[in-house]
Amino acid sequence: MTITSQPVSIGSKPVPVTLTDAAASKVAELLSQEDTDELALRVAVRPGGCSGFSYEMFFDSEIADDDVVREFGTVKVVVDPTSADLLTGSTLDYADGLTDAGFHVTNPNATRTCGCGSSFS
Repeated sequence: MTITSQPVSIGSKPVPVTLTDAAASKVAELLSQEDTDELALRVAVRPGGCSGFSYEMFFDSEIADDDVVREFGTVKVVVDPTSADLLTGSTLDYADGLTDAGFHVTNPNATRTCGCGSSFS
């Protein structure tokens, strides 16, 4: 996991989630396939999953005034304030292989994770 892209800070809030180069590259590739340039990657934490919370990621064109916004190269990442508290210090990585392919969040705030790897508490 290589993190060489430095986030561009917008505002004074801490960076809730950092993208590795692999994740930023994959998100940029996926964004290039969309019909609009106004999309950002929204990373959120929602109640649910087998451990209490689950991660959610989707492209979003709406950014609220209180969202935490960071840029990793050409990729804009948006996190709502509640999710930011639960994600602070996290890293989003991407792997492309036979096993464990896809996006993966490493969250230092998680005290327990489930077997599927998509929920935590």
